[in-house]
Amino acid sequence: MRTVMREIFQTKKRYANLPLFEFMRNEALTPRERLGFFPCMAPFILAFGDLNKYVMRDETCTDPHQQRVNAHTFEDDHHWPWYLEDMTALGLDGVTTPTEVFRSIYSDAMKVNRMLMPRLAHLLYGATPVQRLAIIEAIEETGNVLFALTADLASRIEHDEHITLRYLGHFHFDLETGHAMNGDHRELAAIELDESQRSRTLAQVKLVFQYFEEWTAELLAYARSASVKSS
Repeated sequence: MRTVMREIFQTKKRYANLPLFEFMRNEALTPRERLGFFPCMAPFILAFGDLNKYVMRDETCTDPHQQRVNAHTFEDDHHWPWYLEDMTALGLDGVTTPTEVFRSIYSDAMKVNRMLMPRLAHLLYGATPVQRLAIIEAIEETGNVLFALTADLASRIEHDEHITLRYLGHFHFDLETGHAMNGDHRELAAIELDESQRSRTLAQVKLVFQYFEEWTAELLAYARSASVKSS
């Protein structure tokens, strides 16, 4: 797995420089403007608990690697209510109807967010427990890039507006970095893979980053569109 872990961290470096993250680092914009993509994330974020509970987790399996996957799912299956808390704290609830909400969620502006979860589920359903660990690690590293930036922006908003942002802020980011796959990266790197397993796992990891890169492009487009509408 050492080769796979190396690929994950090398790809993460490139991922961290995608246009969305450069947008989030742009000091010419306000913190709220840089978080303008937040509503667009809803389809993915709200389904992420289900991915952990019903796709990643398998409590009937005695494989120690799957048990490690299971432990991770219990860390990540309950974060979505914090997202809704932040929506309210940021004043994004507004006055709307269920029809308007569904029309927004199922619009073309959120199609990548809607499709990200089934794409990841497709990868995970066909993966061995070891491959699932690698896929989860790749997902975690994409999240680490995003939430390191949101935590800083959330801190500024919290200070200026006297509100609490648990999902976007350090509360969530510190939990994510704290459980770190429920163990050390060295333990993952030490897992032995044969050539076929290594090739398959590398391909799966590359797809994870590809899917998330497309996701960041949609988030950025949404944020820019929101900025134009508010100006």
